[in-house]
Amino acid sequence: MDDQQLLRYSRHILLDEIDIEGQSRLLRAHALIIGAGGLGSPAAMYLASAGVGRITLVDHDSVDLTNLQRQIMHTTARVGQPKVESGREALQQINPGVQVQALAERVEGERLRALVADADVVLDCSDNFATRHAVNAACVAAGVPLVSGAAIRFDGQVSVFDSRQDAAPCYACLFPPEREFEEVQCSTMGVFSPLVGIIGTVQAAEAIKLLAGIGRSLAGRLLILDAREMEWTSITVGRDRQCKVCGQRHPSRA
Repeated sequence: MDDQQLLRYSRHILLDEIDIEGQSRLLRAHALIIGAGGLGSPAAMYLASAGVGRITLVDHDSVDLTNLQRQIMHTTARVGQPKVESGREALQQINPGVQVQALAERVEGERLRALVADADVVLDCSDNFATRHAVNAACVAAGVPLVSGAAIRFDGQVSVFDSRQDAAPCYACLFPPEREFEEVQCSTMGVFSPLVGIIGTVQAAEAIKLLAGIGRSLAGRLLILDAREMEWTSITVGRDRQCKVCGQRHPSRA
């Protein structure tokens, strides 16, 4: 690190758990963020401010006026722009030393698998089950930890799915793809503005911990937030050995 980086990240370096070694890991790391909306905004902004060296933003949508109530990475002046381009501008204003790749596309199949395999951590900030399951399957196949968040109305949830840990579940262990779940959207159900900030910030914290190699992740735990009461519930979740996505994976040797 040069003098400017030592100054910029000095408050991280002062933490014994991070120090120069942990901050150097962040600078070398690559985070893939699927979704540049309500969850992706705070998550990406904190990863950039923390010094994660490479951030790839993926979102096929454009900034809409209705987004600005909660998607804090975007501005009124950027309404109509692709969200990833708006996001890249915001992140580079926060930290010009971070390399931001903006992909204005809906990634799936081999394209998604290649992007996941190139990342050190993946943050699922999407808003639908199909994308969540596709991202989860790609993460399991590549052995890349996944930080997953969701928020609707006043209810949020966040967890880490880390297939490098033999006992840790994947997303499909909790929400089997063959089971039908009601698909809900902010456009019809509404969402409490700060809720996405809370969940997205927790996603950023979990990603930074994974990249820096500190603390205990949320792998094996699901945090559920009722923002009406501001009450967190922690649920222990285990791996389903019969899971069609991760059931056949080999135990981690790490």
